Amino acid sequence: MYEKLSKAAQYIQSIKATKPRVGVVLGSGLGIFVDQIEDKTIIPYNDIPFFKKTTVEGHEGRLILGKVKGVEVAVLQGRLHAYEGLPMEEVVFPVRLLSILGISTLVLTNAAGGINLNFKPGDLVLIQDHINLMGKNPLIGPNNNQMGPRFPDMSHAYNPELNDIMKAVSKNLGYNIQEGVYAGVLGPTYETPAEIKMIRTLGGDMVGMSTVPETIAANHLGLKVCGISCITNMGAGIVKQTLKHEDIKEVAMKVMDHFTALLNHSIEKFGQM
Repeated sequence: MYEKLSKAAQYIQSIKATKPRVGVVLGSGLGIFVDQIEDKTIIPYNDIPFFKKTTVEGHEGRLILGKVKGVEVAVLQGRLHAYEGLPMEEVVFPVRLLSILGISTLVLTNAAGGINLNFKPGDLVLIQDHINLMGKNPLIGPNNNQMGPRFPDMSHAYNPELNDIMKAVSKNLGYNIQEGVYAGVLGPTYETPAEIKMIRTLGGDMVGMSTVPETIAANHLGLKVCGISCITNMGAGIVKQTLKHEDIKEVAMKVMDHFTALLNHSIEKFGQM
């Protein structure tokens, strides 16, 4: 795995010599943020050695290298999911690659279903913690000591300092960001009403099919992690609705101004750390 990551990193560096400080993973419908990146170099996932192509609509499948507010960034426009039939080590390969390239901070974003009854579609929610309901973990198997310890601590999987910065930025922008616990499920089916009730009982505020594996792999690597969920719909059984991926992308588009402003100013602050 480490050899594959090194070869992939060498390929990227051959296209653009860069050492990004902040990595960003863009979830469903949130890819427009790439318009904010300056001095862009775009590399399709297909061109990167050992990198799998995303098959999900709304995930472009491109690595963008450039700058945001003067901070060097590496942005994954589209992510890989276990429900695409990929083993976990391939799902988290992109995040591990960003670490090899040099990032110290990772921002994970996703579209999520709201479970907390105080949430509504269009809310942005800062992830405080997560519940892994995927039945899988990307660290299963022999541990690579070059990447991290056998038993990494997850007490602060989402870095409190980064979260405080994002809350302050949001307040300065005049936007009241929510906070909550993200429940990660395998998918690809949306949850049943009974499953939504179960997740609420367990302490979940929103639910989605990503983010958890990347967070685990990033913490294993010693990266600082923060996460933002865009609530694109309420969970099954909360309101009368039929869940469709097209509707999720549409709601995500409506919060683009807040989302891009929050990321821009937060990345600027992260670059000063």
